[in-house]
Amino acid sequence: MTQPISAESLFEYVGGDPALDLINTVDWTSRGPEHERLENYEQLTRWAEGASVIDAAVGQRLRRLGEAHPRAAETAFAFALQARRTLHELFGAIARGDPAEPELARFNRLLREALSGLDIAPSDGTVYRWRWRGEESDPRALVWRVLWSAASLLQSHEIGNVRVCDGDDCGWMYVDRSRNGFRRWCQMRTCGTREKTRRRRGSGSAT
Repeated sequence: MTQPISAESLFEYVGGDPALDLINTVDWTSRGPEHERLENYEQLTRWAEGASVIDAAVGQRLRRLGEAHPRAAETAFAFALQARRTLHELFGAIARGDPAEPELARFNRLLREALSGLDIAPSDGTVYRWRWRGEESDPRALVWRVLWSAASLLQSHEIGNVRVCDGDDCGWMYVDRSRNGFRRWCQMRTCGTREKTRRRRGSGSAT
């Protein structure tokens, strides 16, 4: 039996928020999205575990649910990809300082769908907590959590620190929490290193 690819080997979590990490499951190049890392619902659940959107027990239940209801899982996966594109357009506009009203309207339509499954439930008789109704019966539930995280980021003081990687044809996003606020790369070991190499070669050819 083939062992599933671990989230650690397939995905990178460098965005600082699950909403941005979902955006970063594909490269947003000038030619369009490339190097897709999400191919199916099963991979989506494993990404969500690695992003701490859901825990391992919920992930296992959702995978069983997806196997039992493949059509619902396909619908949920399509919903996740729709959410990813909407988040990319919304946070990209915000990072560039562009007006984001159309993107926000599309996001709010998705958010309304997510919030339809949110209510308050008792935890231990005296404490109450948020609960996602249908988390064990609706494969879309993990996407709802990502949209909730995106809404929280939009309301936070960190929204002004959302950046797009300066790497050529990368398009990944992150919350810049560096001390001086000058972080330029999604990862220094990938985009940062490539850019430094390109500059060195350019300097060498100019001499």
